[in-house]
Amino acid sequence: MSKTTIAIIAAVSAATGAGLTAAMYSTRSEKKIQAAQSSTSVSATSTTSVPAPIPGPLPLSAKDIIPPVDPAGLFQYGFPGPIADLATRPALVSSFDRRLRNPSWVAEHITPASLASPDGDRKHSVFLEDPSVPEKFRGKLKDYFRSGYDRGHQVPAADAKWSQAAMNDTFFLTNMCPQVGEGFNRDYWAHFEDFCRRLTQKYPSVRIVTGPLYLPKRDQVDGKWRVSYEVIGNPPNIAVPTHFYKVIFAEDGTTTGPVAVGAFVLPNAAIPNQKPITDFEVPVEAVERASGLEFATKLPVQRRKRLCADTVCALVIREYADRQKAFLKPEEGEKKEKVPGVPTRTSPRNANL
Repeated sequence: MSKTTIAIIAAVSAATGAGLTAAMYSTRSEKKIQAAQSSTSVSATSTTSVPAPIPGPLPLSAKDIIPPVDPAGLFQYGFPGPIADLATRPALVSSFDRRLRNPSWVAEHITPASLASPDGDRKHSVFLEDPSVPEKFRGKLKDYFRSGYDRGHQVPAADAKWSQAAMNDTFFLTNMCPQVGEGFNRDYWAHFEDFCRRLTQKYPSVRIVTGPLYLPKRDQVDGKWRVSYEVIGNPPNIAVPTHFYKVIFAEDGTTTGPVAVGAFVLPNAAIPNQKPITDFEVPVEAVERASGLEFATKLPVQRRKRLCADTVCALVIREYADRQKAFLKPEEGEKKEKVPGVPTRTSPRNANL
Protein backbone atom coordinates (compact mmCIF):
# COMPACT_ATOMS: atom_id res chain seq x y z
CA MET A 1 0.00 0.00 0.00
CA SER A 2 1.49 3.27 -1.09
CA LYS A 3 1.85 6.30 1.17
CA THR A 4 -0.65 8.09 -1.02
CA THR A 5 -3.30 5.44 -0.31
CA ILE A 6 -2.59 5.50 3.42
CA ALA A 7 -2.87 9.27 3.46
CA ILE A 8 -6.21 9.14 1.68
CA ILE A 9 -7.59 6.56 4.21
CA ALA A 10 -6.34 8.63 7.17
CA ALA A 11 -7.91 11.77 5.79
CA VAL A 12 -11.21 10.02 5.23
CA SER A 13 -11.11 8.54 8.76
CA ALA A 14 -10.32 11.93 10.27
CA ALA A 15 -13.11 13.57 8.31
CA THR A 16 -15.54 10.88 9.39
CA GLY A 17 -14.61 11.29 13.07
CA ALA A 18 -14.94 15.05 12.86
CA GLY A 19 -18.35 14.71 11.28
CA LEU A 20 -19.57 12.37 13.99
CA THR A 21 -18.35 14.71 16.71
CA ALA A 22 -20.14 17.70 15.18
CA ALA A 23 -23.35 15.75 14.83
CA MET A 24 -23.18 14.62 18.45
CA TYR A 25 -22.84 18.14 19.84
CA SER A 26 -25.52 19.56 17.58
CA THR A 27 -28.20 17.16 18.84
CA ARG A 28 -27.22 16.97 22.53
CA SER A 29 -29.62 19.73 23.63
CA GLU A 30 -32.60 18.07 21.99
CA LYS A 31 -31.93 14.39 22.52
CA LYS A 32 -29.63 13.89 25.46
CA ILE A 33 -30.25 10.17 25.68
CA GLN A 34 -29.32 9.55 21.99
CA ALA A 35 -26.26 11.76 22.33
CA ALA A 36 -25.04 9.73 25.28
CA GLN A 37 -25.41 6.50 23.27
CA SER A 38 -23.54 7.98 20.28
CA SER A 39 -20.71 9.17 22.48
CA THR A 40 -20.11 5.71 23.88
CA SER A 41 -19.86 4.22 20.37
CA VAL A 42 -17.04 6.59 19.35
CA SER A 43 -14.07 6.03 21.59
CA ALA A 44 -12.43 9.28 20.61
CA THR A 45 -15.32 11.39 21.97
CA SER A 46 -16.67 9.22 24.85
CA THR A 47 -17.28 10.86 28.25
CA THR A 48 -18.07 9.57 31.75
CA SER A 49 -21.89 9.35 32.27
CA VAL A 50 -23.51 10.65 35.54
CA PRO A 51 -25.84 8.10 37.22
CA ALA A 52 -29.51 9.17 37.49
CA PRO A 53 -30.63 10.23 41.04
CA ILE A 54 -32.58 7.62 43.01
CA PRO A 55 -35.86 9.09 44.34
CA GLY A 56 -36.26 8.97 48.13
CA PRO A 57 -39.34 7.78 50.03
CA LEU A 58 -42.47 9.97 49.66
CA PRO A 59 -43.66 11.77 52.86
CA LEU A 60 -46.66 10.17 54.54
CA SER A 61 -49.91 12.13 54.78
CA ALA A 62 -51.47 12.75 58.17
CA LYS A 63 -54.09 10.06 57.54
CA ASP A 64 -51.38 7.48 56.87
CA ILE A 65 -49.64 8.09 60.21
CA ILE A 66 -50.73 5.74 62.96
CA PRO A 67 -50.72 7.84 66.18
CA PRO A 68 -49.26 6.22 69.29
CA VAL A 69 -52.08 7.72 71.46
CA ASP A 70 -55.89 7.74 71.54
CA PRO A 71 -57.32 10.90 73.18
CA ALA A 72 -60.87 9.96 72.17
CA GLY A 73 -60.57 6.86 74.33
CA LEU A 74 -61.65 9.07 77.22
CA PHE A 75 -65.20 8.99 75.82
CA GLN A 76 -65.55 5.34 76.83
CA TYR A 77 -66.08 6.73 80.34
CA GLY A 78 -68.40 9.56 79.29
CA PHE A 79 -68.44 12.84 77.37
CA PRO A 80 -67.34 15.80 79.56
CA GLY A 81 -69.56 18.40 77.90
CA PRO A 82 -70.54 21.17 78.11
CA ILE A 83 -74.10 19.93 77.88
CA ALA A 84 -77.03 22.28 77.50
CA ASP A 85 -80.19 20.91 79.06
CA LEU A 86 -82.82 21.71 76.44
CA ALA A 87 -86.41 21.76 77.65
CA THR A 88 -89.24 21.99 75.12
CA ARG A 89 -92.51 22.84 76.78
CA PRO A 90 -95.81 24.21 75.41
CA ALA A 91 -95.17 27.71 76.75
CA LEU A 92 -91.43 27.97 76.13
CA VAL A 93 -88.18 26.40 75.02
CA SER A 94 -85.17 26.82 77.31
CA SER A 95 -81.48 25.96 77.27
CA PHE A 96 -79.94 25.59 80.73
CA ASP A 97 -76.32 26.36 81.64
CA ARG A 98 -75.20 23.79 84.22
CA ARG A 99 -72.14 25.75 85.33
CA LEU A 100 -73.95 29.00 86.13
CA ARG A 101 -77.25 27.30 87.11
CA ASN A 102 -79.15 29.75 84.94
CA PRO A 103 -80.76 29.45 81.51
CA SER A 104 -78.59 30.56 78.61
CA TRP A 105 -81.74 31.53 76.74
CA VAL A 106 -85.49 31.04 76.91
CA ALA A 107 -87.68 31.44 73.82
CA GLU A 108 -91.39 32.23 73.71
CA HIS A 109 -94.09 33.11 71.18
CA ILE A 110 -97.00 35.45 71.90
CA THR A 111 -99.97 36.43 69.76
CA PRO A 112 -103.10 38.49 70.33
CA ALA A 113 -105.07 35.26 70.79
CA SER A 114 -102.63 33.74 73.30
CA LEU A 115 -102.69 36.87 75.46
CA ALA A 116 -106.46 37.20 75.31
CA SER A 117 -107.12 33.81 76.87
CA PRO A 118 -107.61 34.01 80.67
CA ASP A 119 -107.39 30.29 81.50
CA GLY A 120 -104.18 30.50 83.54
CA ASP A 121 -104.07 31.93 87.04
CA ARG A 122 -100.79 32.72 88.78
CA LYS A 123 -102.14 31.90 92.23
CA HIS A 124 -102.40 28.24 91.21
CA SER A 125 -98.71 28.02 90.15
CA VAL A 126 -95.72 27.27 92.38
CA PHE A 127 -91.99 27.59 91.84
CA LEU A 128 -90.38 24.24 91.02
CA GLU A 129 -86.91 22.79 90.64
CA ASP A 130 -86.60 21.27 87.18
CA PRO A 131 -86.35 17.46 87.35
CA SER A 132 -85.07 17.33 83.76
CA VAL A 133 -81.72 18.72 84.99
CA PRO A 134 -79.42 16.35 86.94
CA GLU A 135 -79.76 17.05 90.65
CA LYS A 136 -76.15 18.17 91.17
CA PHE A 137 -76.51 20.85 88.49
CA ARG A 138 -79.94 22.20 89.39
CA GLY A 139 -80.83 25.58 90.74
CA LYS A 140 -82.46 24.97 94.12
CA LEU A 141 -85.36 26.74 95.78
CA LYS A 142 -83.28 27.07 98.93
CA ASP A 143 -80.60 28.96 96.96
CA TYR A 144 -82.97 31.92 96.67
CA PHE A 145 -84.04 31.85 100.31
CA ARG A 146 -82.98 35.13 101.95
CA SER A 147 -80.63 35.80 99.04
CA GLY A 148 -81.91 39.32 98.51
CA TYR A 149 -82.89 38.50 94.92
CA ASP A 150 -86.17 37.70 93.22
CA ARG A 151 -86.75 34.53 91.25
CA GLY A 152 -86.96 36.48 88.02
CA HIS A 153 -88.96 34.97 85.18
CA GLN A 154 -87.30 35.03 81.77
CA VAL A 155 -90.59 34.16 80.10
CA PRO A 156 -93.15 36.01 82.26
CA ALA A 157 -96.13 34.16 83.62
CA ALA A 158 -98.43 36.80 82.13
CA ASP A 159 -97.35 35.66 78.66
CA ALA A 160 -98.73 32.17 79.27
CA LYS A 161 -102.25 32.79 80.48
CA TRP A 162 -103.72 30.67 77.70
CA SER A 163 -103.69 27.57 79.95
CA GLN A 164 -102.84 26.72 83.52
CA ALA A 165 -100.34 24.10 82.37
CA ALA A 166 -98.62 26.69 80.20
CA MET A 167 -98.42 29.12 83.08
CA ASN A 168 -97.01 26.39 85.32
CA ASP A 169 -94.23 25.87 82.75
CA THR A 170 -92.95 29.36 83.46
CA PHE A 171 -92.38 28.55 87.16
CA PHE A 172 -89.59 26.01 86.67
CA LEU A 173 -86.29 27.37 87.98
CA THR A 174 -84.80 26.73 84.53
CA ASN A 175 -86.87 29.79 83.53
CA MET A 176 -85.52 31.86 86.44
CA CYS A 177 -82.50 34.00 87.20
CA PRO A 178 -81.66 36.01 90.32
CA GLN A 179 -82.93 39.52 89.67
CA VAL A 180 -82.85 42.69 91.71
CA GLY A 181 -86.41 43.09 92.96
CA GLU A 182 -87.14 46.69 93.90
CA GLY A 183 -86.61 48.97 90.94
CA PHE A 184 -86.03 46.19 88.42
CA ASN A 185 -87.92 42.88 88.44
CA ARG A 186 -90.96 44.43 90.10
CA ASP A 187 -90.67 47.70 88.21
CA TYR A 188 -88.69 48.56 85.08
CA TRP A 189 -88.25 44.97 83.86
CA ALA A 190 -91.97 44.33 84.38
CA HIS A 191 -92.82 47.44 82.35
CA PHE A 192 -90.48 46.15 79.63
CA GLU A 193 -92.34 42.83 79.58
CA ASP A 194 -95.57 44.76 79.24
CA PHE A 195 -94.08 46.63 76.26
CA CYS A 196 -93.38 43.28 74.57
CA ARG A 197 -96.99 42.20 75.05
CA ARG A 198 -98.27 45.47 73.64
CA LEU A 199 -96.34 44.80 70.44
CA THR A 200 -99.08 42.29 69.57
CA GLN A 201 -101.40 45.25 69.05
CA LYS A 202 -99.47 45.94 65.84
CA TYR A 203 -97.80 42.64 65.01
CA PRO A 204 -99.83 39.40 64.84
CA SER A 205 -96.86 37.29 65.90
CA VAL A 206 -94.06 38.19 68.31
CA ARG A 207 -91.16 35.92 69.22
CA ILE A 208 -88.86 36.78 72.12
CA VAL A 209 -85.58 35.31 73.36
CA THR A 210 -84.53 36.30 76.88
CA GLY A 211 -81.48 35.45 78.93
CA PRO A 212 -78.72 36.55 81.31
CA LEU A 213 -75.36 38.14 80.55
CA TYR A 214 -72.16 38.40 82.57
CA LEU A 215 -70.45 41.52 81.27
CA PRO A 216 -67.06 42.96 82.21
CA LYS A 217 -66.65 46.15 84.18
CA ARG A 218 -63.63 48.42 84.22
CA ASP A 219 -61.79 48.60 87.54
CA GLN A 220 -61.61 52.17 88.82
CA VAL A 221 -58.15 51.57 90.31
CA ASP A 222 -56.06 49.84 87.64
CA GLY A 223 -58.29 50.44 84.61
CA LYS A 224 -58.48 46.73 83.74
CA TRP A 225 -61.69 45.02 82.68
CA ARG A 226 -62.98 42.17 84.80
CA VAL A 227 -66.09 39.99 84.97
CA SER A 228 -67.40 39.85 88.52
CA TYR A 229 -70.71 38.49 89.74
CA GLU A 230 -72.23 37.30 92.98
CA VAL A 231 -73.15 33.65 93.57
CA ILE A 232 -76.11 32.82 95.83
CA GLY A 233 -76.94 29.69 97.77
CA ASN A 234 -75.33 27.78 100.62
CA PRO A 235 -73.05 26.40 99.35
CA PRO A 236 -72.80 29.01 96.56
CA ASN A 237 -74.69 27.61 93.60
CA ILE A 238 -76.45 30.14 91.30
CA ALA A 239 -74.64 32.98 89.54
CA VAL A 240 -76.23 36.43 89.67
CA PRO A 241 -76.18 37.93 86.15
CA THR A 242 -74.85 41.44 85.68
CA HIS A 243 -77.28 42.11 82.80
CA PHE A 244 -80.24 40.67 80.91
CA TYR A 245 -81.06 40.73 77.23
CA LYS A 246 -84.15 40.40 75.09
CA VAL A 247 -84.08 39.84 71.33
CA ILE A 248 -87.48 40.48 69.76
CA PHE A 249 -88.79 39.35 66.38
CA ALA A 250 -92.05 41.09 65.45
CA GLU A 251 -93.59 39.33 62.45
CA ASP A 252 -96.30 40.34 60.02
CA GLY A 253 -97.90 36.90 60.15
CA THR A 254 -96.33 35.57 56.94
CA THR A 255 -93.29 33.39 56.38
CA THR A 256 -91.74 35.65 53.76
CA GLY A 257 -92.65 39.15 54.95
CA PRO A 258 -90.50 41.67 56.81
CA VAL A 259 -89.50 41.06 60.42
CA ALA A 260 -88.95 43.93 62.84
CA VAL A 261 -85.97 42.99 65.00
CA GLY A 262 -84.96 44.64 68.25
CA ALA A 263 -82.30 43.81 70.84
CA PHE A 264 -82.01 45.28 74.33
CA VAL A 265 -79.52 44.84 77.18
CA LEU A 266 -80.50 46.02 80.68
CA PRO A 267 -78.40 46.01 83.86
CA ASN A 268 -79.54 43.83 86.74
CA ALA A 269 -80.08 46.88 88.91
CA ALA A 270 -82.71 49.41 89.84
CA ILE A 271 -83.58 51.58 86.82
CA PRO A 272 -85.61 54.80 87.06
CA ASN A 273 -88.94 54.34 85.35
CA GLN A 274 -88.38 57.59 83.47
CA LYS A 275 -85.42 56.19 81.56
CA PRO A 276 -86.31 55.52 77.89
CA ILE A 277 -86.14 51.88 76.83
CA THR A 278 -84.33 53.02 73.68
CA ASP A 279 -81.33 53.84 75.89
CA PHE A 280 -80.87 50.08 76.19
CA GLU A 281 -81.29 49.25 72.51
CA VAL A 282 -78.22 47.54 70.98
CA PRO A 283 -77.43 45.74 67.71
CA VAL A 284 -78.29 42.05 67.69
CA GLU A 285 -74.62 41.37 66.99
CA ALA A 286 -73.68 42.95 70.33
CA VAL A 287 -75.87 40.45 72.19
CA GLU A 288 -74.41 37.62 70.13
CA ARG A 289 -70.82 38.60 70.96
CA ALA A 290 -71.62 38.97 74.66
CA SER A 291 -73.58 35.72 74.96
CA GLY A 292 -71.82 33.45 72.47
CA LEU A 293 -75.20 32.77 70.87
CA GLU A 294 -76.62 33.42 67.40
CA PHE A 295 -80.19 34.52 66.83
CA ALA A 296 -80.84 35.38 63.20
CA THR A 297 -78.48 33.41 60.98
CA LYS A 298 -81.37 32.25 58.80
CA LEU A 299 -83.11 35.61 58.54
CA PRO A 300 -81.99 37.38 55.34
CA VAL A 301 -80.87 40.95 55.76
CA GLN A 302 -83.40 41.99 53.12
CA ARG A 303 -86.28 40.93 55.43
CA ARG A 304 -85.01 42.72 58.53
CA LYS A 305 -86.28 46.01 59.88
CA ARG A 306 -85.22 47.82 63.03
CA LEU A 307 -88.00 47.44 65.57
CA CYS A 308 -87.72 50.91 67.06
CA ALA A 309 -87.78 52.46 63.60
CA ASP A 310 -90.90 50.50 62.67
CA THR A 311 -92.84 51.22 65.85
CA VAL A 312 -92.63 53.45 68.92
CA CYS A 313 -90.43 51.85 71.57
CA ALA A 314 -91.70 53.32 74.84
CA LEU A 315 -92.78 51.95 78.18
CA VAL A 316 -96.14 52.56 79.77
CA ILE A 317 -95.36 53.18 83.44
CA ARG A 318 -97.95 52.18 85.99
CA GLU A 319 -97.01 53.49 89.39
CA TYR A 320 -98.33 50.64 91.51
CA ALA A 321 -95.56 50.68 94.07
CA ASP A 322 -96.11 54.16 95.50
CA ARG A 323 -99.83 53.65 95.96
CA GLN A 324 -99.24 50.20 97.40
CA LYS A 325 -96.87 51.43 100.11
CA ALA A 326 -99.59 53.66 101.54
CA PHE A 327 -101.67 50.60 102.40
CA LEU A 328 -99.02 47.98 103.15
CA LYS A 329 -97.81 49.79 106.27
CA PRO A 330 -100.78 51.28 108.14
CA GLU A 331 -100.22 53.27 111.29
CA GLU A 332 -99.88 51.24 114.45
CA GLY A 333 -103.26 50.23 115.83
CA GLU A 334 -105.04 50.83 112.54
CA LYS A 335 -106.61 48.03 110.62
CA LYS A 336 -105.32 47.61 107.08
CA GLU A 337 -108.19 47.80 104.65
CA LYS A 338 -108.32 46.98 100.98
CA VAL A 339 -109.37 50.05 99.04
CA PRO A 340 -111.56 49.28 96.03
CA GLY A 341 -109.83 49.97 92.73
CA VAL A 342 -106.31 49.95 94.18
CA PRO A 343 -104.22 46.95 93.02
CA THR A 344 -102.72 44.82 95.76
CA ARG A 345 -99.62 43.91 93.75
CA THR A 346 -96.67 46.12 92.91
CA SER A 347 -95.91 44.97 89.40
CA PRO A 348 -97.69 45.11 86.06
CA ARG A 349 -96.56 41.50 85.77
CA ASN A 350 -98.99 40.61 88.53
CA ALA A 351 -101.65 43.26 88.11
CA ASN A 352 -103.45 41.45 85.32
CA LEU A 353 -103.32 38.04 86.95
